[in-house]
Amino acid sequence: MGDQTGGRVAFFLHTDDFALDHARFTAAGVEWVRPPADRPYGRVAVWKDLYGNLWDLIQPAPDHPAS
Repeated sequence: MGDQTGGRVAFFLHTDDFALDHARFTAAGVEWVRPPADRPYGRVAVWKDLYGNLWDLIQPAPDHPAS
């Protein structure tokens, strides 16, 4: 468990308030693998779940189709 994707992000959690959700996850003890970064498609950070799976917390950019 936890390495089915070869160390790549497998899951995506979209948010409409990145700062709030990042702070809540951090307060809950989430292990961040990559810190928040702004990308052309939005703001994103990567965390590891209890089983080692990698997730993106992402707030799509306002002009991105996923917004």
